[in-house]
Parts: sequence; structure tokens; C-alpha cells
Amino acid sequence: MSALTLSGLIAASAERLTQAGVAFGHGTLNAFDEAVWLVLWRLGLPLDTDLDELAAQSLTPEQQAACASLIEERIATRKPAAYLTNEAWLQGVSFYIDERAIVPRSLIAEVLADGTIDAWLSDQTTRVLDLCTGNGSLAVLAALAWPEVQVTGADISNDALAVATINVDRHALHERVKLVNSDGLLALPGPFDVILCNPPYVCQVSMDALPAEYRAEPELALAGGTDGMDFVRQLFKSAPSRMTEQAVLVLEIGNEVAHFMAAFPDLEVVWLDTSAGDDQVLLVTWESLLAL
Repeated sequence: MSALTLSGLIAASAERLTQAGVAFGHGTLNAFDEAVWLVLWRLGLPLDTDLDELAAQSLTPEQQAACASLIEERIATRKPAAYLTNEAWLQGVSFYIDERAIVPRSLIAEVLADGTIDAWLSDQTTRVLDLCTGNGSLAVLAALAWPEVQVTGADISNDALAVATINVDRHALHERVKLVNSDGLLALPGPFDVILCNPPYVCQVSMDALPAEYRAEPELALAGGTDGMDFVRQLFKSAPSRMTEQAVLVLEIGNEVAHFMAAFPDLEVVWLDTSAGDDQVLLVTWESLLAL
């Protein structure tokens, strides 16, 4: 195997991923960034490594072979890179992840980090629920953003909760983040001051068209029925009885805005700005839900 520099190996890896037609969206959006992630991880280098500084570094044949093997595994299995490295990031915070839970990527993380939701909170805000918590990332981020609150992370999947437990322990938040198995809100009497929810909202047509990388994730965390709104309908019916009168519910509906508007044409909501636009995450008050 001829000598390759770090930059050369990353470029070759990106080209290989492009040729193979893999899909992105689980932490990276293009072949180059995915190649950087996998190569640096395999070499044991931090992901914030200065690539310009190390670009000309020569790699041993063993290092090249190890990286090539990982790239080929990514292609052959079509698993998201996060499942191969067992790590994902939201807002610069590291989380453990494996196939038992969906790869964390919720846009709600952005509005937690930038303080967008804070205007709806008060000194009476003490109980936060992260419903459909998955690997627990939003529950952890909420606890980090609001040090004075108690957080409940809930999911119907015990497998997902096992992964969430790893992350709660990883960030030493076991005294402030409680994990509960619950089918929707059934095991969660509340009342809560804030409900965060990134539910299964992908409509059937979109589910049928998903690339293999998304099909590697638990379908339970994605599929929302014919129009994607099955879980949301049940949530909106039961949420008011689990909320304080000052409470808000923050919901991600992704690319299903048209289906959401069709399902709830008279619901008054506040759309929150995110990097994906201003029609992906919404906030709704207890009062508005009660009027449904």
C-alpha cells in the first residue's frame, strides 16, 4: 500500500463514500465531513483536530488499512456512522449511541441551547418532561441548560432507555434526570411545566422512501402513521391534564409541516427558528391545547 497523507486518505475516503451512494443526515450532511469523522475516529484523533496542521502527516499502511476497513463497513452495512463509532453529538455535547435508539439529531437541541424557550419559563418552572427521549440526549441537554429543574425522560422502548441510562450516568445527572418507561403519557401523571417531544412523525410515504441508513434505526422512533400525526394526536389529547396552566409543549415535526397544519388547522402555535428553518419545531401553550 502506497504512502498516503491524512488529507489524502480523507479525500480518498470521501470519494469512496460518494461513489457508493451512501446517505447522510445522522451527524454529517456530506461525504467529506463523514470521511473526516470516520478517519479521525479510527486514528484515535479528536474530532476537532486541526486538519490543516496535520494534513501532510504520513500514515502507516496499517493505519490506512484500518480506515479503509471502516469506510467499507460503513458502505456495506449502510449503518449511520454514529452506530459504528458509538458516539454522536448535539450542541457540542457527546452522547453514547447504538442500534437500540435513534441517532440523536433533534432540532429541539438548538432551541434549548440558544435560550429560545426561556422566555416562556419562570422561577416556577421546576419539572421538565422529555417524551420519546430515545438515548436521553434532550433530557441531558435540558438538565444542563436549566440547572434548577428536575427532568423526566420517558420512552416506550426499554432498549432506548438502557441507552439513555448510559448517557445520564455519563454526564453525572442521575440525581436530576429520572428515566421512565411509558406509552405516551400513560405512566406520567405530571404535572409538568415544560414538555419536550421529538415524536415518531414520519408519514408512510416518506417511510417507504427512506434510505437504508434510516431503516437501520428503530422504526418505532420514526413511523407516525399515514400522515405522520398518529402519536401527535394522542399527545395533544392527553397533554393538558399533565401540564400546569403556565406550561408549554415544544414539539418537533420536521418535514411534516403540511400534514401537521392539515391535522390541526385551528391550533394556535409559535414556530421556533432553527438551522433547518422556521417550520420544523413549534411551541404550544397549555391554554391553546385545552382549546382544541
